[in-house]
Amino acid sequence: MGYSKRQFVEAAFEEIGLASYTFDLQPQQLESAMRRLDAMMAEWNGKGIRLGYPLPGSPQNSNLSEQTLVPDSANEAIICNLAIKLAPSYGRTAMAETKMTARESYNTLLSRAAVPPEQQFPNTLPVGAGNKPWNIDQPFVNQPVDPVDAGPDGWLNYNN
Repeated sequence: MGYSKRQFVEAAFEEIGLASYTFDLQPQQLESAMRRLDAMMAEWNGKGIRLGYPLPGSPQNSNLSEQTLVPDSANEAIICNLAIKLAPSYGRTAMAETKMTARESYNTLLSRAAVPPEQQFPNTLPVGAGNKPWNIDQPFVNQPVDPVDAGPDGWLNYNN
């Protein structure tokens, strides 16, 4: 099971030196940090980094105890980047190590999210000497097909 929103927020506060065992975090501070977490994850979602984080419809619908189901490989990126976003609001400066870890882990997430789109060969490409089909009347590759087909009634068919 993944981290809850509260665990991400508390870990980010620990990263900037406001650990819950030293400082008592007020409920308003936790709620504000959770809204910043939701906003950061919505921004990442818009950039194509989709981690399974449950984005709320409005700030009032978010819940601190909600499980996020984010993969473990993204935890450090979320915690360190949230800590960098929270630090100025509490008069803190994020450490250089935190900034470096945040950048490296975010770049790792970006690289995992960057998937080149598959392309089909055009039907004007010759088949080649080693790939002759039994039907020699067709010297070119097959006509490209669109794997996603939406019918007029709205049903979505996947042809693979």
